[in-house]
Amino acid sequence: MEKKRTYTEQPKILVATDCCVFGFDKGILKLLVFRRRIDPFKGEWSLIGSFVDEEESVTDAARRVLLEFTGLENIFLEELKVYSDVDRDTGARCISVAQYALIRINDYDKEQVERHGAKWFAIDEIPNLVLDHNVMVTDALDRLRQKTTRAPIGFELLPKKFTIPQLQSLYEAICQRKLDDRNFRKKLLSFGLLIKLDEKDKTTSKKGAFLYKFDHDKYKNLEESGFNFVLKPL
Repeated sequence: MEKKRTYTEQPKILVATDCCVFGFDKGILKLLVFRRRIDPFKGEWSLIGSFVDEEESVTDAARRVLLEFTGLENIFLEELKVYSDVDRDTGARCISVAQYALIRINDYDKEQVERHGAKWFAIDEIPNLVLDHNVMVTDALDRLRQKTTRAPIGFELLPKKFTIPQLQSLYEAICQRKLDDRNFRKKLLSFGLLIKLDEKDKTTSKKGAFLYKFDHDKYKNLEESGFNFVLKPL
């Protein structure tokens, strides 16, 4: 006969959230990790995360820990996947709901990050992480690559003002391949979602490149009317 299951008879299982925090700096896509503060694997590299408290949702827990580590609120955050293998955590039976977050790398509180022992690593130089965190990063990168071809979330990683070459460099870092300059510019400008500014960025040349900003309001209106942001093929 099937065993009767009740709330009081069920064993308690821990729930955690682990965050893949991506940033973009000088043409390089980076991941923020920190030295784990609890056993097992105390002192080893880990994704930023926390157990979920009884009075909060998984998303609230993720936003809490991101605020604690970076000092930032209202950043792009999306649920990635549930990781529930029985033996994934040697410390206890624990299910993790992973998230991925995108932050502007010049906006976060650098002293706060350093105080927590956190560090940015280039995507191709990520160290071995605890538990199944390397798998989470791989899954998050796959999701990010898929998402950036269907929605303009890449703008969450750039400064408010940016050049077309900077934007292309970001997409190349995410996709891990070179994109055709002319096709990228033509495709991107065809959406009509960039506002060209009178300012120029002259850090790389005397002539400089015009700065743009993303028109969030226009995109929101277009999205509500069924607009589809598709960057492939490039």
